[in-house]
Amino acid sequence: MTRPRALRRPPRRAPRLATAVLAAAAALTVALPAPALAIPALAATEPSPTPTPTSSIAPGTTVFTLSPVSNGIVRAGDALTVWVSLQNGTDVELPATDVTLSLGRTPIATRNDLRDWLGGDVEGAAVAPVAVEPLPAVQPGGSEEGAVTIAGDDPALAGLTPGVYPLAASYSSDTGLVTSTSALVVPDDAREPVAVGVVVPITAGPRIEGLLTSDELAELTAPDGTLTSQLRAVTGTNAILAVDPAIPASIRVLGTAAPQPALEWLSQLEALPNSRFALQFGDADVTAQLQSGLRRPLAPTSFTYAMSPSDFAATTPSPEPTPTPAPTPSATTAPDDELPSTAELLDIGAVGDDAFYWPADGTADADIVTALGGLGTDEGPALTVIPSATTRTGSAGGTVAAHARLGDAQVLVYDSDVSTELQEGSSIDQTWLRGAPLTAATAYLAFATAESSGPLMVTVGRGEDRSRLGLGTAISAAASAPSVEPRTLAALTASDAGTTELVDIDASPERAAAASALVADEEELGRFATILDDPALLTGRERAGILQVLGVGWVGDPEWPTALADHRAATSTTLGSVSLLPTTPTNLFGSRAPLQFWVRNDLPYPVNLVLYTTPDSLRLDVQSETNVIATPQSNTRVDVPVQARVGRGEVTLTLQLRSPVFVAIGEPETVDINVWADWEGVGITALAVVVGSLVVVGVVRTVLRMRRRRHPVDAATPADGTAEDAAAEAEEEPADAASTPSAEADGAAADGAAADGAEK
Repeated sequence: MTRPRALRRPPRRAPRLATAVLAAAAALTVALPAPALAIPALAATEPSPTPTPTSSIAPGTTVFTLSPVSNGIVRAGDALTVWVSLQNGTDVELPATDVTLSLGRTPIATRNDLRDWLGGDVEGAAVAPVAVEPLPAVQPGGSEEGAVTIAGDDPALAGLTPGVYPLAASYSSDTGLVTSTSALVVPDDAREPVAVGVVVPITAGPRIEGLLTSDELAELTAPDGTLTSQLRAVTGTNAILAVDPAIPASIRVLGTAAPQPALEWLSQLEALPNSRFALQFGDADVTAQLQSGLRRPLAPTSFTYAMSPSDFAATTPSPEPTPTPAPTPSATTAPDDELPSTAELLDIGAVGDDAFYWPADGTADADIVTALGGLGTDEGPALTVIPSATTRTGSAGGTVAAHARLGDAQVLVYDSDVSTELQEGSSIDQTWLRGAPLTAATAYLAFATAESSGPLMVTVGRGEDRSRLGLGTAISAAASAPSVEPRTLAALTASDAGTTELVDIDASPERAAAASALVADEEELGRFATILDDPALLTGRERAGILQVLGVGWVGDPEWPTALADHRAATSTTLGSVSLLPTTPTNLFGSRAPLQFWVRNDLPYPVNLVLYTTPDSLRLDVQSETNVIATPQSNTRVDVPVQARVGRGEVTLTLQLRSPVFVAIGEPETVDINVWADWEGVGITALAVVVGSLVVVGVVRTVLRMRRRRHPVDAATPADGTAEDAAAEAEEEPADAASTPSAEADGAAADGAAADGAEK
């Protein structure tokens, strides 16, 4: 069921008693979608409640409500008391008029007839006025409520046999006759009581995060919190509890850090003697999961991501040598392997071996029920909780016993009519309004107990923000109804199971598609999580979040698409939390040098990675695999050794991070490397040639200088003269000098000098 909308019943109780104004009344009824103002006490025998200062109905509408006291139960000799309320949501005053209370003396024949009467179909109903009282004007945005009583000895009540009788209140307006219908129930106390199980869900409402936070728990388990109201409402009753295990798990994962009110709430839940069964974690909708292609509903995998060992410290006395003071306790941090297991965290108290599945109301067809029925074990069968409206008998207006079989699958069937009214009544705090749906529930129960062939089951439905008074009164209305004997869950499942058939049900493609997309996201995240030492730190959180997003509380909620999109966006952010930082072109000088890259890790955990580096050219030898441990929430530098070969040019490296099991992490990156691998060798060779040439030149010049020193040039010959100058001087000498031995010797010396010059 969707989250309850307060006061949905009154709008449908606005038919006409007079056939002549039936059409006009129907038009007015459409315009009255919520509860209305009230009449001052007409003939009240009870104190009139304080008028509500403002109207809670939709602007521009009015709602007129007939609400019997004591859930409409009137035994012989009892008085009939009803509340009549009128709410004015318009900006004009409702004029004064008369209110007429009418009662039929012929019992309503069937459940279908009752449904039509309460739904506003009054044509042919034989009712007669039993009281007329004035209704004062109702101010804009205001409300009035009052009580009308018919004495027990009034002839209108005399001689009524057991049964359900039509009851109506009406007044004339500018647009016609406005009527609100209800019923009077005369019980048959001689009838054998029928066993009835009242199921009460214990849930925290729809949410996105897998676990409730400490602040949320403190608020929900406060004296006026929703969870506290639910627990107080069932205390002292025989209600069957349907507990969302996400609630106790959220408390237990906090250990000693859990809020004290939450710890006390959990202790009270565990101490309750009520029979119970566990809903899916987060009250997840099993129908959407199976329609997405899963063979069985999802279940939580791990909560280690939410636990801190320091919150599970074992307190032991510290050894103190001095005996005088008491030993000071010291806390010892619990090892990771001593943290509570998943099963311990999800425990909701004493339960049997049976497995229970409660799909969103009216969504489980025969295929879903059959699939769920096959999930039983040798220890206990699987039972699917379904509304009677989805069975062929129930949809035709018949009563369906609680325990039934659909082929080999076992089901628990709750009465749809009774449960719808109980759910509506549980969400209303005003006494003069709550009686309307609770009277309807009692009237339907009268038919159910008279027709049932076995134990019955009803439920107050899923809901949030229900007060202890509203919820407790709804439980009491079902448990204390005439011919009803409250029974436990074991009594229902142990009863004989009849056979049943289901009607065709249209699937919800939107929720099935959403479940399929969430499962696909989880599979991708599971591969990504292999970068962690403990992948459950990511996968456990994701699974819990998926189950919450698929919660039944979201069915029909217009905010659910936003919640779904937010969860998927968060998953996408996690998948992109580890990657290579963008790279820039790099110059590589020399044959050996490490290349530096950076890995971004936004996760709060260290991650294990392998950087694969692939060049597109043989100019560069690169280490192909580099192991990386990226520190949490920081950027980590990675050095990749490279060696350049002979040659120059541009090399493009492809970089890809992968997990240790070869799962790609992030998008690949490329970086251009300008390789100058032979520049150093060429430079050194050129320098060696230059230096060698200078050395050779120096050596040659030194040798020649030493030779000149060993063979000095004649003083008569200019040191810098040429061979031609020496020849000219020889011609000027006397002829006889040329023939002397000394002249010959000098000539020889000159020839040698000339030869030396030529040699130079």
